[in-house]
Amino acid sequence: MLEVALRHQFGAQGFSLEIAFSAPDVGVTALFGPSGCGKSTILAAVAGLLRPQEGRIRLDDAVLLDTARRIFVAPERRRCAVVFQEARLFPHLSVETNLRYGLRRAPRDAEGPGFDEVVALLGIAPLLARRPSLLSGGERQRVALGRALLARPRLLLMDEPLASLDTARRGEVLPFLARLRDAARIPILYVTHALDEVDALANRLVLIEAGRVLADGPVEELAARTDLPLAARRDAGSLIACTIVAHDASRGLTRLGFAGGAFLVPLRSEAPGTTARIRLRARDLAVATEEPRGISTQNILSATLLDISDATTAHEVFLRLKVGPTAMLARVTRDSVARLGLVPGMALWAVVKAVTFDHAGAQPGEAHSAEATALGSLAVDG
Repeated sequence: MLEVALRHQFGAQGFSLEIAFSAPDVGVTALFGPSGCGKSTILAAVAGLLRPQEGRIRLDDAVLLDTARRIFVAPERRRCAVVFQEARLFPHLSVETNLRYGLRRAPRDAEGPGFDEVVALLGIAPLLARRPSLLSGGERQRVALGRALLARPRLLLMDEPLASLDTARRGEVLPFLARLRDAARIPILYVTHALDEVDALANRLVLIEAGRVLADGPVEELAARTDLPLAARRDAGSLIACTIVAHDASRGLTRLGFAGGAFLVPLRSEAPGTTARIRLRARDLAVATEEPRGISTQNILSATLLDISDATTAHEVFLRLKVGPTAMLARVTRDSVARLGLVPGMALWAVVKAVTFDHAGAQPGEAHSAEATALGSLAVDG
């Protein structure tokens, strides 16, 4: 486990950072917040590129920083690999030589994926003989990821690695990041202000604002909280873990199962058993007091209204619904609440107008399957 507690002030009247959080042994912990909130400063402190005024950083049984005990482990001894916005490859070396540079930095007794495995994992075999100048931005980032992984670090740090890429290239790299996460089996700190990257990759979320931690916990849990800044976003809503149950080619539909029910979506290509995480945006969910009939929407779920809370505009509210054990959010007008006489505890019907596929996770033994990791981001009407 990674444990981080830091306090740092830049100048007498400058930006101040005071945070504390932990990250599990495996998976992605996303540091999320607006530009200038301190995310990259935290990463620099963990990497040893910044010496904070006060703090303690522990990775498993190794103390990397403890200002009270005057412990500061040098960056090169921390076994932290950093992936920046720019790939920072050696321009005079081939892709293969750049990758093998990472492998040479790995301790002799360190375990991790081998060269051939990483090349296959990131789909970069056709690029091995090229120089970085002949690669696209997405290809360069995939090579940078491979070089970092081949160094066999104990901790992988990613500082907005997709920020410099256009939308198409970001979509290209995201599935490979998911594969890398599953193959690395080490803690990953991932800095971003892009919510779709959090949805696609993160297991845990640390929400940061003005140098302070507002909340941290499982991504699904924080996504459904209406008291956090996430609720002010247009794409605010719930993250729901699903599994592709079956396909009905004759009807052109795929059935997604989740705890509490199922969604029908246009036919997908992934095999049954593939896991997916979908974002159900609050604005894409309506409610009815009677079961709707004679409408095109097929995803109509029996739900219970748990509570009603203020939204970010005066004329709207959030409804927190429960479908089985799964929480969902709907954004409706105050007029709708009054017209329908909505009160907590009511039985309702949740009418799902659309879902967005944000992530697919590999099943055990399928960590290298493109089919298990490349659902991508796609909005589909229900």
